[in-house]
Amino acid sequence: MRRGKEMGIESKITSKGQTTIPIEVRDYLKIGAGDRIGYEFVKGKVVLVPKNRSALDFAGVLFEPDRAPVSVETMNEAIGEVISDRYEHSHDRD
Repeated sequence: MRRGKEMGIESKITSKGQTTIPIEVRDYLKIGAGDRIGYEFVKGKVVLVPKNRSALDFAGVLFEPDRAPVSVETMNEAIGEVISDRYEHSHDRD
């Protein structure tokens, strides 16, 4: 692994399509052996997304001091609507 001028950190891909994720990236993402990562396409780039996160890692991430509390039922309803919308949109491409 070495630092590239434009990309920051880079690594080679083997003939089998494998690469080693540099230690700086693993440390930044807090991932290690056995963890899973996802790949997302974002505006012409591929983003690595750690998939082994504990619910505690997200504690407070949605906190807004002036927002009124929301019930679990309301949250479940909102999640259901988003899932339904995504399902419908995924079939629009067919």
